[in-house]
Amino acid sequence: MGRGKIEIKRIENNTSRQVTFCKRRSGLLKKAYELSVLCEAEIALIVFSNRGRLYQFPQDNSIRETLERYKKKKIAEHTNGYLPEENKLEQFQQDSKRLSQQIQMLQDSNRNLLGEGLEVLNARDMKHLESRLEKGLARIRNRKHEMILAEVDSLKKRGIQLEHENAYIRSKIQESEKLQELSMMPAGPELSMMPTGPELNMMDTQGQDYGGFQAFLERNMLQLNIMESMEATYHHLSGN
Repeated sequence: MGRGKIEIKRIENNTSRQVTFCKRRSGLLKKAYELSVLCEAEIALIVFSNRGRLYQFPQDNSIRETLERYKKKKIAEHTNGYLPEENKLEQFQQDSKRLSQQIQMLQDSNRNLLGEGLEVLNARDMKHLESRLEKGLARIRNRKHEMILAEVDSLKKRGIQLEHENAYIRSKIQESEKLQELSMMPAGPELSMMPTGPELNMMDTQGQDYGGFQAFLERNMLQLNIMESMEATYHHLSGN
C-alpha cells in the first residue's frame, strides 16, 4: 500500500516536529548539493530552526557572494539592467572566484576518486564516493567484456577463413605431388601416357610452386595455433 497523503499543517507534538524537521532539512540540503554538482548551479540555502539554529548550504563563505550577487541582480532589474563600471568589475571578479571554486571542487573530487584527500570526508561522503566508484567499475568491466567478445568473434571468423584457405592449399599440394610422382616414373611402355607439351609445362610450374604452397601452409597453421591459444586464454580469464 502506498503512503497516505500528509496534511500540511503544524505538527503539535514536539518530538515528532523535531524528527520531521531533521529529516526534511537533511533531504533539502542533500538536494541543494546534488543540484549544484549535477547542473553547476550556484545555490544559497539558509534554514533557521524554531530554536534559532542556523543551517546553510554551502558551508563556506561563498554563500555571502551568492547573496551579494542576488542583491545586485535585483538592483539591475530595477534599473533596466544598467550597472556602473565598478559594479561590473566586481561582478567579474566574483564570477572568476566562483569558477575557481568550482574547479577546485572538481579537482578535489578527482583526487577522492584516486583515493587521496579522504581524511576530510565524512561517512556520508565516503558512501557516496564508494557508490560512484562501484558504478564506474561496473561500466568499465562491461565495456572490457564486450571488447573481448568482439575480439574473440573476429578471431573465430579469421580462423574459419584460414581453414578454408588451408583446405584449398592442401588440395593444390596433393595435385602437385601426384604430378611430381608421374614425372618421376621410369620410361617404358607407359611413356605414351606421360603428359607432353602444355601439360608438362604445367607440371613443372606446379612443382616449382610446391615449396611456396608448403611455406604458406605453415604460416597459416601458425596463425591458427596462435588464435587457439588466445581463445583458451580468454576462457581462462573469463572463468576467473
